Amino acid sequence: MNNKKEPLLINRAKSVRYAFKGALLLLKTEPSIKIQFCIAVLVSIAGFYFEISTTEWMIQILAIALVMSIEGANTAIEEIANFIHPEYHIKIGKIKDLAAGAVFIASVFAVIVGLIIYLPKIF
Repeated sequence: MNNKKEPLLINRAKSVRYAFKGALLLLKTEPSIKIQFCIAVLVSIAGFYFEISTTEWMIQILAIALVMSIEGANTAIEEIANFIHPEYHIKIGKIKDLAAGAVFIASVFAVIVGLIIYLPKIF
């Protein structure tokens, strides 16, 4: 067994590579992330069109990142649950519902943020 530790920078570089691989996997395989990514592109285009402020950009980017990050965590939870218990089980169903609920809450607040930013500019 090799107990030699890798240098910190090499270890961090590997972590970033794995994280990037996971993000690409989400974008390639998960329909909900694909939809959220398209919405993110559309509201970003709207941001340029309506010339939103720096503060509005920061809040918009945070809302996008929050929804997509929680969706990624939800996907991971679903994958783990399906691996542990492939057939339906009431407790696994509850776990999946809770994770999906977190995505729903983040999405509702992201929509509210979008309305606060864009409704005054549209009307």
